[in-house]
Amino acid sequence: MATTKKSSAKSAKSAAPKGAAPKKNAATKNAATKNAAKKSAAPKNAATKSAATKTAATKSAATKKQAPTKPVGPVAALPPRAPGERRYWLVKSEPDVFSIDDLARERTTGWEGVRNYQARNAMMEMRLGDLALYYHSNAEPSGVAGICEIVTLAYPDPTQFDPESEYFDAASKPEDPRWKQVDVGFVAKLPRTISLDELKKEKALEGMLVLQKGTRLSVTPVTQAHFEHVRAM
Repeated sequence: MATTKKSSAKSAKSAAPKGAAPKKNAATKNAATKNAAKKSAAPKNAATKSAATKTAATKSAATKKQAPTKPVGPVAALPPRAPGERRYWLVKSEPDVFSIDDLARERTTGWEGVRNYQARNAMMEMRLGDLALYYHSNAEPSGVAGICEIVTLAYPDPTQFDPESEYFDAASKPEDPRWKQVDVGFVAKLPRTISLDELKKEKALEGMLVLQKGTRLSVTPVTQAHFEHVRAM
């Protein structure tokens, strides 16, 4: 296509009278003007695309920032809490890190180091006086070893700001903390650890989250019926 146009232009040049030269110059000027307009439009288009990209990036960043604060997981399914209602939970700790005996000795402890949004949101739903089954995980046997009580509302986990802590999170800022914790107090140590295998055999505990395959959350809600059944075993 480009070759045909070039050939036609050459023929026209040889046939045209001398007086036709200004027409050629005018056409050239016209083409130059068009090219300049195109060049001028290009940066504008690029700027528009750049602005659109920035807008999309801003929206994406806003979405990422807001997403973790939305109720997710088991907590999202909880009905609104009635005035004065006590709720029940299950909290997991490895006994070689902090066992029910450690809690009995210290009486209270901060439930630090939670780095899962669903577990964090569960703690944010806790209220003073709520009770929790104290579950030993990665133990022999793993199971419920005692009962604890929620003694503070959720507050920023200080370990997220400590560079020397294994729970340090450089992305979390003091003015906008990402992670929360509650303090729990000792209530009782069970006469024996009620193993996971025993819990699985109880039909009355059907639907209990800790018994569901693939559930690894360290903090989960428990129904009052499930709580009372486990405590009575």
